Formats: sequence, C-alpha cells, structure tokens
Amino acid sequence: MKTPKRIEPLIRDGLVDEVIRQLMSGKEAKVYVVRCGDQIRCAKVYKEAEQRSFRQSVDYTEGRKVKNSRRARAMEKGTNYGRKAQEEAWQSAEVDALHRLAAAGVRVPRPYNFLDGVLLMELVTDDNGEAAPRLNDLVLTPELAREYHRFMITQVVRMLCAGIIHGDLSEYNVLVGSEGPVIIDLPQAVDAAGNNNACSMLERDVANLATYFGQFAPELLDTDYGMEIWSLYQSGKLYADSPLTGRFQRNEKPADLVGVMREINDTLKEEQARQLYRQQQLEKKKFAG
Repeated sequence: MKTPKRIEPLIRDGLVDEVIRQLMSGKEAKVYVVRCGDQIRCAKVYKEAEQRSFRQSVDYTEGRKVKNSRRARAMEKGTNYGRKAQEEAWQSAEVDALHRLAAAGVRVPRPYNFLDGVLLMELVTDDNGEAAPRLNDLVLTPELAREYHRFMITQVVRMLCAGIIHGDLSEYNVLVGSEGPVIIDLPQAVDAAGNNNACSMLERDVANLATYFGQFAPELLDTDYGMEIWSLYQSGKLYADSPLTGRFQRNEKPADLVGVMREINDTLKEEQARQLYRQQQLEKKKFAG
C-alpha cells in the first residue's frame, strides 16, 4: 500500500522497510502492519489533537512530571510551543508506560522506537500468526471468562505496583494473543500516587472488566476487586502476588450530619469563650495599670 506520510521518516531512517496494510483506526490513532527487516511489527500513528475524539483531560494528566521547566511553564500558559509540548508529552506517556509495565511483568506490546508521533512496537498475534483480535470480538465460555478475568485482575495489580493505572481499560483495549490477553492503548495512563482521581479510575477499570466477563460468568458481577486492591495499595500492603478475595466491606452508614454540626458548634463556642477570656484579662491588666 502507499506509505502514509507520517511513516515516511521511519522509512528514511531505516526503521521501517514496508507498510503492509492498515490494521485499525481508533479514536486517537491509526495502526499499520509494517515490515522491519525480517520482522513484522505495527506502527501506531497518533492523530493530531484536533482530529482525536479522545481529548486530553486534567483528570488523566494530573500528577505527570515534566522534567524541562521551560516546557512545563509553556504548557501551563498554553502557548503554541506549550500546546506542541503537551501533545508530545501525551504521546510519549504511552511509550514510558509500556517500558515501565513491561519491566514490571505486565503483558503489554513491546515498544521499539518512537519518532515524530509514530510508535513502532510489537505486533500481537494469534496462534496462526495473524493480528490478534480484541477481547470484545470473542465469545467466551464461563471457564475461559473466569480465567481471563483472574489474569486481568493480576495485571491491574502489577500495574498499580508499578505506580500506573490504565484509566481507560475495557474489552476494547485488550488483545487476545497466542499467549492470552495483552493490554494496549496507554497514552492516558494515570500516575497512581500523584492523581486525585486515581482511586475512581482504578475502580472504573476493574468494574469494566467485571461487567464484560460477567456476561459469560455472572458471579463476577458481584465481585469488588477495585476497592480491595486500592485499600491494600493505600496501606502499603499491595504486592504482585497479594491474595485477593473480590470482597470489600464498604462503610455505607450515612454520615451523622447532626453530630458533625454539633461538634463544629461546640468548637466554635469554645473558641469564642477563649477569646472572651483573653479580652477580659487584657481589660483587667489595663485597669490595674
């Protein structure tokens, strides 16, 4: 096929020899199957910001560190340079996340190169060597649904142990290769320690998994791994092999608003009494003097 313009620099630099076909077009990128020497890989070409349906949000980027102070100031001010830097940071976040997660034992595509908004990475394949299907395209037996769900929960735990939450995890962002599920699409990956929305995003990711696999194994709909995992993480007790039950005792007792207001009023009265006492003491000193 004709070489897409965005991939031409990779061909000039000898990173890609041939574009074989387009694999998919998503909300944030187009993915092509490419030949690199004797290897078949994929090239993810990120769409420009105005062409994407998935918009960057402070909910996702909060807590991300920018090492260059000039770039950080420009991004904060929203200058042309700052917007360009923000776009580059959004794209490179996926590369950084892939490297960190692969090192942590999370099953993700192996990244090879990143150049001018194009990510060259491993092509996940099925048993026949063809591009792996998305999880959403499969019909599962109850046994396989339970197996995949257990595996995905372990992957979520490993991600969190590496300080990362996917933030958009669902059956559409998981490929099923010859060795099982592989997690993809990570430009919106969340910094677990620095993002105030981390807990809710983890819960949403885990709930999405339960909802999907629960179609085939309904008992999974009653599990609550999200808060169980988060509570262990918050207490510093989460490890890659932490035993999980899928149960979490939530405190659903309604807040005692009357009691809270009583405590506030009592505190205010005590402070007013202290101020009145100080004022009286000052007046006594003046009178005595």
